[in-house]
Amino acid sequence: MTVRKNQANLTPAEKRAFVNAVVELKRRGRYDPFVTTHREIFISDMTGPIRQGHESPSFLPWHRQYLIDFERALQSINPNVSIPYWDWTRDRTPTSSLWSANFLGGNGRRPDGQVMNGPFAHSNGNWSITVQDDTAPFLRRAMAPTGMPLPTRAELNTVLAVTPYDMTPWDFTAPGFRNSLEGGAGPGLHNRVHNWVGGQMLQSVSPNDPVFWLHHCFVDKIWADWQRRHPQHSYLPAVSTTGVVALNQAMAPWNNVTPAAMLDHTRFYTYA
Repeated sequence: MTVRKNQANLTPAEKRAFVNAVVELKRRGRYDPFVTTHREIFISDMTGPIRQGHESPSFLPWHRQYLIDFERALQSINPNVSIPYWDWTRDRTPTSSLWSANFLGGNGRRPDGQVMNGPFAHSNGNWSITVQDDTAPFLRRAMAPTGMPLPTRAELNTVLAVTPYDMTPWDFTAPGFRNSLEGGAGPGLHNRVHNWVGGQMLQSVSPNDPVFWLHHCFVDKIWADWQRRHPQHSYLPAVSTTGVVALNQAMAPWNNVTPAAMLDHTRFYTYA
């Protein structure tokens, strides 16, 4: 059984194994298709008739399957690797452990935001950005913009207390847990973290920054924690609803994966 750990608790060997597997996926041409998938779904969510992965109830199950696919790809390189999570309520500064030169690398330089150290720095030869929303071939970050701190533990606890899972109008204005976690309501957890990191994390091609996986792994853990706290509340909508994915409807791009199939994460992994 795969165990996903807090990145702050990884050993140096576990950090190297994760980084090496990510870099090897990139070298083999298997990383960028994940970026393309996210970009295509994001654009479709903003313009199409059905929202699949963003600003909709299926935000959480869609990303759960997406992380599972990526984790399986990593494990095809090294079966001992899992996606770690970044608890941004505790590791809250650009000098936190995940930004070290031997893990994800640090903040971008001024004025262009280019990350200059670590394994994902363009200058090290492992990480060229080829699936783009702009023309920058290098990883960019602009962490900790003025007036935008990362979410706190108190804010997270507030969101964990919210029920039901989702409700009409099922979008970025909806009350409910999903939108409070995604960021349209309440303290705006998930969206704030993307904005705090900056660079490609602000774009449809956000998986170009490997911190995307650690961020969404923590978002997934939060959903798992919420499910455990509120077993009487499940995914909504349960029946077909215009513009969004219902409990037993398939999500694109898989066409055979439903939100219902994603409710029990322990079939695939656990959290430490």
